[in-house]
Amino acid sequence: MAGKGKGFRVFANIILSLLTLSAVLPFILLIMSSVTSEDAIMKYGYSFFPREFSNAAYRFLLLSSGRILKAYGMTFLVTAIGTFVSTFITIFVAYLLSKKDLPGRRFLTFVVFFTMLFSGGMIPTYLVWSQLMHVRDTVWGLICPNLLMSAFNVILIRTYFMANVPMEICEAAEMDSCSQARMLFHIYLPLSKPMIATISLFSALGYWNDWINGLYYISVKRDLYTIQNVLNAMQSSIQFLKENASAAMTEFAMNLPSMGVRMAIAVVAVVPIMVIYPFFQKSFVRGIVIGGVKG
Repeated sequence: MAGKGKGFRVFANIILSLLTLSAVLPFILLIMSSVTSEDAIMKYGYSFFPREFSNAAYRFLLLSSGRILKAYGMTFLVTAIGTFVSTFITIFVAYLLSKKDLPGRRFLTFVVFFTMLFSGGMIPTYLVWSQLMHVRDTVWGLICPNLLMSAFNVILIRTYFMANVPMEICEAAEMDSCSQARMLFHIYLPLSKPMIATISLFSALGYWNDWINGLYYISVKRDLYTIQNVLNAMQSSIQFLKENASAAMTEFAMNLPSMGVRMAIAVVAVVPIMVIYPFFQKSFVRGIVIGGVKG
């Protein structure tokens, strides 16, 4: 039996190592490609071992460092506010739906679940947010549409509440005249830190990677652009110059490191998340396992 267990562990370690490599190698290729010269990429393609190193892509980004740093600041602001508000709303909705004595609980749960399957569509959503809520060219246009609350997160944390918060503690608190707000903040939330960290990370990733809201709802005040929108605009500008350069600008346009810039843009956008993620990894994994297995 011991031999069989050891053989399984070796097999499992090999599989996990291969899966780890499949996740890590693309990032290594991304970084290596961002420091490869444009000519080498065009001639030899992408490689883990660049034939010609070049920092031209990062020098190009450095020329717009002021704009990029400002966009980073806006991204952190939007991500922080959006994550806090989204998590706050998600917890309150999930808490209500976890109460078995809530009138119409099943219907309300179905309404939340229904939004995971069907939506009003892009045009009606845009009209509601832009003409009724007036979020165009405001920071709320980057926070509210599409990302403010996720039905998936609501179902996830509702299931966690129902499966991991002992009803005996809640009943005892009710007998001591504990209000619903105190019960939520003093019983449910302390027992749900892994799941709260999980949905907060989901929400933060959604806000950090979002560029659709900036594209749709920011048309005049470009200073509100987040890093994703700025980098996307820079990439579009390079592509436009390459495709529409005049005779006098042909040499300049051809020397723009478009391939390398694409990779450098991806590196600039993903590095902050890679730095922050390890601090949430333990709670993230624990929350997903408990919330997904139980209930």
